[in-house]
Amino acid sequence: FPLCFLLCFPSLFPSWFNPLLVFLLVSFLPCFPLCFPIGFFLVSFLPCFAPCFIKLAPEFDRAATRLKGSVRLAKVDCTTHSETCGRFGVSGYPTLKIFRYGRDSAPYDGPRTAEGIYQYMKKQTGPDSVLLRTKEDLQAFVNNYDASIVGMVLHLLHDSYMLLHDCYMCVSRCVLLFRPPRLSNTFEDSLVVFKDYLTIGSLRRFIRDHIYGLCPHMTLENRDRLRVRDLLTAYYDLDYHHNVRGSNYWRNRVMKVASKYGGRGLTYSVANKKDFLSELEDDFGLGTSDGGELPFVTIRTRLGHKYTMREEFTRDGQSLERFLDDYFAGRLKRYVKSEPVPERNTADVKMVVAESFDDVVNDPDKDVLIQFYSPSCPHCKKLEPVYRELAHTLYYDPKIVIAKMNAVENDVPLGYDVQGFPTIYFAPVGKKDEPVRYEGGRELRDFLNFLKREASHSLVLSGSKDEL
Repeated sequence: FPLCFLLCFPSLFPSWFNPLLVFLLVSFLPCFPLCFPIGFFLVSFLPCFAPCFIKLAPEFDRAATRLKGSVRLAKVDCTTHSETCGRFGVSGYPTLKIFRYGRDSAPYDGPRTAEGIYQYMKKQTGPDSVLLRTKEDLQAFVNNYDASIVGMVLHLLHDSYMLLHDCYMCVSRCVLLFRPPRLSNTFEDSLVVFKDYLTIGSLRRFIRDHIYGLCPHMTLENRDRLRVRDLLTAYYDLDYHHNVRGSNYWRNRVMKVASKYGGRGLTYSVANKKDFLSELEDDFGLGTSDGGELPFVTIRTRLGHKYTMREEFTRDGQSLERFLDDYFAGRLKRYVKSEPVPERNTADVKMVVAESFDDVVNDPDKDVLIQFYSPSCPHCKKLEPVYRELAHTLYYDPKIVIAKMNAVENDVPLGYDVQGFPTIYFAPVGKKDEPVRYEGGRELRDFLNFLKREASHSLVLSGSKDEL
């Protein structure tokens, strides 16, 4: 969102609103000096075969091409350069950091698409704030596609104070949030006044709590920030550039229903169906013809639970109310992306899919070592013969299972953080809700030593059936 402060308060805003970023495009770095001696860099830390890398890499490259000559980007492969990633505190993926003149300056929490990175960075290369000298300047500034923040100091700009005098009483300094005119509605105010004591923390909370409103327009750029909470989204043919009235038709119906369910922990949004077609198909099993011109409605919780409204969205909102009643009453069945359960599963390494995960991995009587893999991952292919040998070695142990699951075609259950491949966890008897991540070597003896230490029983080797 654009920002104006009649006095400059550049340090008061979230890290993703940092105004001073420049970027460099680099291929996978053979080494990572500490760090870059000059300039500003956005650096992505990712294992090169992680699904998040595969998704982010082309967006990063396209953004770098558009920003060539003005901003710089760089990448570090955490598979090859794990020590470097560890040195900079990288514990999850994707991790993006801003480096200023050789120093780790701040985490990057901006958009992850090429267009989003480009637009975000172009804004950051401008001034921290702009001075609004007249009422016309103020009106032009807030008549924006996104929300606007305006800070006012009375003794500097009497005219602007008079312009807004009817809206609030300013004592010394005021901060105002103007919601974009395209999202104007009868369910919430278009202008929000900051009334707390002015500190960095209080102003950040004010922006965080009010910037999106009751039902924001979710885009590829802001979806990650919206999804930190339980979120209902209505997807339809939304186009705020060419059809504001038509776009708000369904949004107003969502907001009318949402206003009846306030304070229950669920947030709401609308989105352009065309922008999220692949996600709707992959994550919710919805085809492009489902719903026709009517909105798709889904709920995605911050824990990863997914629900879809199968009833058609009625114009009176009654179907949405029934969907929400069932959701809050716990009557909805979660949607789980899963391959078919194998009819035969007789190999030493047991194949697990999302639908069979509880039956196999969460078997209360068995310790289970589960590998999450991608069919295209070369590291997984390299591990395959060792993993098969491990399963064969423990074949006659009735209390342990060696298993694997295609994490591309199946939803990964809660409690398992899979950001790269292969990722291996151990789910012991009695502690199925506390799986242990395997961080050891990739040789047979490494796995056996780990299982000897973590298993709930003495291991039995195949052939001799001797206990290990």
